[in-house]
Amino acid sequence: MMAAAAAAGMRRRALGFPRSGTPLYMTSACQRPRKPRTSQADDEKFKQMWYTIAIMTVTLFPIRLFLAAFMMLLAWPFAFLAEWGRTEKELEKPMTLWKKTLDFLLKVIMRAMWFAGGFHWMSVKGRRALPTEAPIMTLAPHSSYFDAIPVTMTMASIVMKTESKDIPVWGTLIKYIRPVLVSRLDQDSRRKTVEEIRQRALSNGKWPQVMIFPEGTCTNRTCLITFKPGAFIPGVPVQPVVLRYPNKMDTITWTWQGPGALKILWLTLCQLHNKVEMEFLPIYTPSEEEKKNPILYANNVRKIMAKALGVPVTDYTFEDCQLVMSDSQLKLPVDTCLLEFAKLVRKLNLKPEKVEKELDELAEGAKKTKGKRMNLEEFADYLKLPICDALTDVFVLFDENEDGTIDIREYVIALSVVTRPSKTHETIKLAFKIYESAEATIVEDDLACILKTALGVNKLDVSKLFNAIDVNEKEKITHMDFYEFACMNPTYAEQYLYPDQTMGFTGCVKKQFATTANGFCMDFSPEDQEEERERSTLDKKLN
Repeated sequence: MMAAAAAAGMRRRALGFPRSGTPLYMTSACQRPRKPRTSQADDEKFKQMWYTIAIMTVTLFPIRLFLAAFMMLLAWPFAFLAEWGRTEKELEKPMTLWKKTLDFLLKVIMRAMWFAGGFHWMSVKGRRALPTEAPIMTLAPHSSYFDAIPVTMTMASIVMKTESKDIPVWGTLIKYIRPVLVSRLDQDSRRKTVEEIRQRALSNGKWPQVMIFPEGTCTNRTCLITFKPGAFIPGVPVQPVVLRYPNKMDTITWTWQGPGALKILWLTLCQLHNKVEMEFLPIYTPSEEEKKNPILYANNVRKIMAKALGVPVTDYTFEDCQLVMSDSQLKLPVDTCLLEFAKLVRKLNLKPEKVEKELDELAEGAKKTKGKRMNLEEFADYLKLPICDALTDVFVLFDENEDGTIDIREYVIALSVVTRPSKTHETIKLAFKIYESAEATIVEDDLACILKTALGVNKLDVSKLFNAIDVNEKEKITHMDFYEFACMNPTYAEQYLYPDQTMGFTGCVKKQFATTANGFCMDFSPEDQEEERERSTLDKKLN
């Protein structure tokens, strides 16, 4: 098959990297918890512990919860006094004696709060850099709300949403550390956040250090996902900080497929001891090339942190996880090409927000082609982009017949899926608009093209689904027919397309690789990026 697709298949092999401690649940890297997935060994361990948990629930748990809440309430007046009447100009001045005293007291109270929660041993390795040496600290892996521990230990500023400062008690504590606030309502918030980080980083130590979780989401610590470039855009030295929870039972991790926030709190407070390790790595000073290329800077820092943690890296991102785990009626199969396509879209610097606005225009242009295939030069001209490696890889991905031509309609449908993964209905509606005849109908072959492209597979049998929709046996259907059927049968994909959990698909690669959950998303496989480049180069030579 095509080289880019083969490389994607190689990347997706599950390597089964272990994690520290025994996971209570097999969890993915995405942020919010859903239904837990457990292994038999984990279930047995959990059953063996239920006596202990039951006893702790009625004895130690309420005491710990009360003490932790009390310590937080105790910290509030100190944070309020420190924050009261303080201006940004005063913040840039050297710390006064009373401010240093308040800072020390708050650290002691916060340490007592974590001690009450069972975090008796907090191991700190390495030396924390001064703000003048490294104004930014990058912390990974980010796996839980318990990652607030290093924040309270260092009192470093963090990046968080604006709404957090309005939370009673906690909001006052948050404002004390002078966070960089991000507003979800402000369309320009991302740029402003980067500018604020840059301003603080270049203040020559006048502002507190900024602690950033560059992964941008929670993972289960089996690998480091792609770092977002925000912390590296200022081009100043950073201090990498790695975090470990070397506990026998992992009750800390809060990810997409796992226990909810309250359950994690309950299970963690029911443990007799909880350990956490924080290691300050040597300061990383960027080269001139890295200063000009924040992505290169981020990748190099990530490699150092991954080496210190003893885990692999993966170039998948949180957006890729959203694509796989979206709440849509069409679930992507394990061998989908769309993850590879999504990566190439990012390489082309096609922003989802901008692309979504242009989809209707792209669809109109694709409709006018009436399925006429185009070569690489025509494809580049259609997109108004120069021919480059990334664009060539996109073209190869859609060159299903390997004849040097593609159907632009398939590109537009795939682009709609990866830029708005949760909007399945809009994508299907757009696809019908592209393929429909003058009578606003499509035939079975059209439906097959639409759905196989939306799923990122090469072959797909849609005959059963088409016949179920075409109740009047007209051998053609409208979008309204499809929409009404989907509303009446929300699980139509499982029933008619992949009743055997996608095992019948033929995807991007000729050879099917066994895939297992590795901790990022259900079918993601972390591999070293240099290995990937070597394999990709080899694939291109072989093809």
